[in-house]
Amino acid sequence: MRQSDRPVRSVLYIPGSKLRALEKARTLPVDAIIFDLEDAVAPDEKVSARNTLADALKSGGFAPRQCIVRINGTDTKWGADDLAMFAPLAPDAILLPKVNTSEDVAAAAKELTGETLIWAMMETPEGILNAAAIARAPRMGGFVMGTNDLAKDLNCRDRADRLPLMTALQTCLLAARAAGIPCVDGVFNAFRDDNGLRAECEQGCDLGMDGKTLIHPAQIAIANAAFGPTDAEAELARRQIAAFDAAIAEGKGVAVLDGRIIENLHVDTARRTLAKLAAIAALES
Repeated sequence: MRQSDRPVRSVLYIPGSKLRALEKARTLPVDAIIFDLEDAVAPDEKVSARNTLADALKSGGFAPRQCIVRINGTDTKWGADDLAMFAPLAPDAILLPKVNTSEDVAAAAKELTGETLIWAMMETPEGILNAAAIARAPRMGGFVMGTNDLAKDLNCRDRADRLPLMTALQTCLLAARAAGIPCVDGVFNAFRDDNGLRAECEQGCDLGMDGKTLIHPAQIAIANAAFGPTDAEAELARRQIAAFDAAIAEGKGVAVLDGRIIENLHVDTARRTLAKLAAIAALES
């Protein structure tokens, strides 16, 4: 399965400095893990966290979860050493913080070999405005929305409907879709508020996001449920494909199901739904 086709319903941040959290991550039903060396690690722990995380990745045991390492910015005193340490370990991706231009990605891409991709934190006004170019940069594998940092830079209000962030969210989603890469929604900070998380996941799913970044394991089940096809959606997809195939066999270009026209574009969506369901089943098995 191509990395771009792998489910990213739930993407959990794990501090690279916390050995117990790293050990627990091997058992969690999460689609992807962001091993964080940036925001989650204090300055005086940066070097030790780098070594702790490197040892954990060498020990393995995280598959089939995608392993994504968020390094410190390459403009910091830790970033270059982070990249040099983890590039040879070949995680699924290196996550770059505060990406502003495609050149930021291209510079990091030169240090990578093999199949390791680069993911970009989309969390600055400049980065949002350059989203289309960033999405097509070398080795680009996905976008992660950094909604907390973005809200700070925009000086916008914290609203449950996220209206002040909607332009940025949709801009990045458009760029990601045009480039054929996933776009993962930002975190929901109130990790004890299940209803709030569920509502924000549903909003992200409605927009077209591929999944949700999470700050606590308690959020995994809600994200997995929200961003995975429901039984009703899967059944409808099967019925749409069957109806269209039957129409084609009769020499018709379209089908009618439940009083609605079914065309090629609906069948393409239905096939993607079933492919996603199969990928999730393979991951969870």
